[in-house]
Amino acid sequence: MKEANETNKVVSLSQRQESAERVGDLLGAVRTIAGRRLQLLLGNMFEHVDDALFDLAEKAENNAAQMHYFDGMREVRKRRPMVERSFLAQVSRELTSITTRPAPAPSTSPSLAPVELSLVAENELEESLAITSMTAKNESRLARDLFAVNQRLSVICGGIKIEDGTNPVAPAALAQAFRQAMRELAAEMRVKLIIYKLFDRYVLSALEELYQEINTELVRAGVLPQLRHEVLRGDGPAATAAPAAARGVAPGTDGASDTEAELASELLHTVRALFSARRAQAAGGVAAVGGIGAGARGASLAIPTANELLGALSVLQSQLAAGPMPTAQSVDPAVVGREVVQLKEQLLGQIGALRGERPGQVAAIDEDTIDLVGMLFEFILADNTLPAEMQVLLARLQIPYLKAAILDRKLFAHRHHPARRLLDGLAELAKGWSEESDRDHRVHDKIKSIVERLLHDFDDDMGLFERLGDELQAFQDQSRKRAELAEQRVAESARGREKLELARRRAAREILDRIGGQTLPPLIHGVLARAWANHLVLTILRQGDDSPAFADALRFVNEFIASARPVHTTDDRRALLRMLPGIERALRRGLANVAFQESDIERLLGQLHAYYRQQLGEMTPESTAEDVALPIPDSIQPILDADTAEPEPTEDQPTAVALDNGELIEVEQLKPGTWLEFCPTGDAVTRAKLSWISPMSGRYLFVNRRGLKVGDYAPQELAAALAAGSARILPSEPLFDRAMGAIVDRLSQAAAAGTDDLA
Repeated sequence: MKEANETNKVVSLSQRQESAERVGDLLGAVRTIAGRRLQLLLGNMFEHVDDALFDLAEKAENNAAQMHYFDGMREVRKRRPMVERSFLAQVSRELTSITTRPAPAPSTSPSLAPVELSLVAENELEESLAITSMTAKNESRLARDLFAVNQRLSVICGGIKIEDGTNPVAPAALAQAFRQAMRELAAEMRVKLIIYKLFDRYVLSALEELYQEINTELVRAGVLPQLRHEVLRGDGPAATAAPAAARGVAPGTDGASDTEAELASELLHTVRALFSARRAQAAGGVAAVGGIGAGARGASLAIPTANELLGALSVLQSQLAAGPMPTAQSVDPAVVGREVVQLKEQLLGQIGALRGERPGQVAAIDEDTIDLVGMLFEFILADNTLPAEMQVLLARLQIPYLKAAILDRKLFAHRHHPARRLLDGLAELAKGWSEESDRDHRVHDKIKSIVERLLHDFDDDMGLFERLGDELQAFQDQSRKRAELAEQRVAESARGREKLELARRRAAREILDRIGGQTLPPLIHGVLARAWANHLVLTILRQGDDSPAFADALRFVNEFIASARPVHTTDDRRALLRMLPGIERALRRGLANVAFQESDIERLLGQLHAYYRQQLGEMTPESTAEDVALPIPDSIQPILDADTAEPEPTEDQPTAVALDNGELIEVEQLKPGTWLEFCPTGDAVTRAKLSWISPMSGRYLFVNRRGLKVGDYAPQELAAALAAGSARILPSEPLFDRAMGAIVDRLSQAAAAGTDDLA
């Protein structure tokens, strides 16, 4: 027996030794694969850093910002080897020690656990948000392959549970390792944030092949060869995302891999991380389990279910729908703003009325949804892109949109969600609204009808948003076609006026250049400055300034001026006599071209005959016919004066404002379709869309929503109006995108200040 026991011990030790060697071999294989793949990915990323920073330096708003990017380029080139070594060494160490690390403490939010969200320094907060965003996005996207890697690592590590937060090659661990390696880099945070973006794009976004190679190697070694690549479903919000994650698709993107979907998902992950950080701050750095008013108050009551929330919201919605439709004149927007903020308390009160006792809290995900929708509508009420009348009207949609967000969590993650597109469409239509441009109330009544139908009809049918969106799109298409016809007429009219103006200026310059410093007799000067100038203008408009007809008309100007020279010699006399028949023929044709009456032409020619007879010595000056005032409709003299005189400033064009290149550049970057708000007198506000930029004069033509002209500005005039504040550019980004950006900024500032003023 004793010998048998000894033998068993030897066998057992031998088996353990073999097992340890096998674990070491398998981890070594994983470490080799990870090191090789990550080195290639990281090297590829750094190859793009130089180009990215150089492009940003070229587009920098000032010299100081440009120098920051150039300094960052130099620092990256110098410290790149240290960053790469530090990153790869840390990943290798983590893989080596994976079997000896203590189990992580339980966390209510595993994907956010590695990120330090309770920071006070603004730069560190920005860095944390970048890490959080890229981690959450890629964990969701890579869920299928990452799940298989986690399960196989758990097996070879002797049953130690490996999860996304503890896997050394998971996005969270790699992002943290890269963050640690970036300590080697003494660069500004703006430069580091660009590098983090590139790390996301070129390293984390390319991890599929790494995971697939690890899984292939471990399957070849016999580790869970029959494992089905599925994400375990569980209770709570995470279970909702499980089917999408199992397909390797970010929740809410419906498989779309376009950049817009990724950005929207990334932004939502950032918002959720900030909400989580806010709850942690409110609980003194410990993640709050509950939601609103978590603590002793109401802690014993059950947290309201989604159905309870929806029921309470339906009651509040019916009360709101039964009330009168407010207007900006009848309701103070500040009062509406307070109602938006107070909806959370009203909701808890209504749940209490339905239950018989008021709960003190809701689930964290529901609290985030309530707060997010509330902030969205606070933004709408503060957004001066919308007229006040429209702010009050759209604010009534808060309850329907909160119901929609609870019913479908994808509303904020999916940029093409029907509810989101509907609100963006309403805001875009409302942006150009004014009482003056909507005298028939078509736009106001359409927006009002959609708001009322959502208030009265929306219960749980999400298809209503799509149907109303299609209806709104049809209305906008019809309005756009009608406006485009009016815009086209306005643009054609402006184009015609500009062609005429340019032709007049061209004719004036040609005549002025040929006269030079000569003093012409009043009769000769009058013919050139009036009748012949009009003939030149019409020739340019009808045949072009490169036509033979225009060249002939200019030759006449030269001969007509030459005919006014004094006659002193016989040769002078012969030269003048040779010119006169051609001058008479050209004048007859030219004057007929500008619709002179035959009698007026004969009178003018009679004057010229008398003048030339005097030139030839056949008449005395006393017998010269008096100048005849011919009924020529247009004069070139005002155009000649405009060429040399300074333009007079007008009341609504503050040209006296000092401009810099930045303001002119801002104007030059405007595109047709951009909306501006003009307030030239300080009280009368006009909203107008840039319809057309003249390729000839560079003037900017603005129209209202109906396509009717509102005004036109030279680039300098428009830049002056923007600088003086009598004009401002309205944002072109969709309302939802701008709101989400503002919400992130607001939450970030609160987190950086260590306050919880948003609770």
